[in-house]
Amino acid sequence: MILGHSEILGERLEHDHRMHRSAEAIRSAAERAAALTMQLLAFSRKQVVQPKIIDVNAALMEMEKLMRRVINEDIEMVLKLTPGLGRVTIDPGQLDQVIMNLVVNARDAMPLGGKLILETHDAELDDPYVNQHLGSVAGRYVMFSVSDTGSGMDEETLSHIFEPFFTTKETGKGTGLGLSTVYGIVKQANGYVMPYSEPGHGTTMKIYLPRATQQLVDPQVTANVEPIPSGAETVLLVEDEGALREMTRSILQQAGYLVLEADGAEKAFQLVRENPGNIDLLLTDVVMPGLGGKELAKRLNEARPGVKVLYMSGYADDVVEHSGILAHGTVLIQKPFTKRTLLTKVRQTLDEKDPA
Repeated sequence: MILGHSEILGERLEHDHRMHRSAEAIRSAAERAAALTMQLLAFSRKQVVQPKIIDVNAALMEMEKLMRRVINEDIEMVLKLTPGLGRVTIDPGQLDQVIMNLVVNARDAMPLGGKLILETHDAELDDPYVNQHLGSVAGRYVMFSVSDTGSGMDEETLSHIFEPFFTTKETGKGTGLGLSTVYGIVKQANGYVMPYSEPGHGTTMKIYLPRATQQLVDPQVTANVEPIPSGAETVLLVEDEGALREMTRSILQQAGYLVLEADGAEKAFQLVRENPGNIDLLLTDVVMPGLGGKELAKRLNEARPGVKVLYMSGYADDVVEHSGILAHGTVLIQKPFTKRTLLTKVRQTLDEKDPA
């Protein structure tokens, strides 16, 4: 009603420039209030929604031009879309809102320029993942992520990002409702938001939405799924997040591997000194407090030449490469991973022939 009356008032006062500007100010304030109300409704799950079966790839491609206008010229935007992606059920307007909020946040994290990567994948959340993340449900999902090579966030900031009105921006630069709105919309669609960030290493926001039930998996394909690989080699597992380290260790041990686990580089070197036997694989997080995974692998290979390395990271591959953390082509498994994905990647890394 305010918007309508302000427009009528503006039209009638078109020749009175001072009063016309006042009417325009009223209309602008009403538009901001309407946008804020929509964000609050989305966060509290009170917004009227009309879910439809959506192709996330198509939605991203339709928004590509708009996103390029929103970001700065010194930001490179890359779309890495998986062909044949599953469909999701969500209100189209809300999906656009999620994408744009994440893109704007990524842009603001790169005031000096950088790289913005939008990716899509089919994904599966299995029982080990569900056991680690209370409230999640195992099943088939579509994942899309928005990653930046910006300033990143520390653990304290990361723990508050979904709180309404929490913001790291200057006064007047944002409402603090962007990520809380994203969280509310995604939860309303029975999905999950997984943030990954470290100071100086950028941020990756992964959104998991359930695959539409209308898109069923071919039963013949399901019947022909290969068995999950196993092994008996020794794996040095280095991960600073306790819950993830415990889950990963359990998966590896159940598959027959001997696991040495450490919460950081210092403990890892202690285990190497205490275990004179072979260490066949280093499975390490890329970004950790103190010594990172890349430097850990380098020093370990000096002490134990020939140890193969598999890195874990919640960041998109391009972010890791752009930041110079890892070289292009490095073997990397993205978090969160399923039991099958982990054990398949471990087996492939172990079985890979050393270059002549």
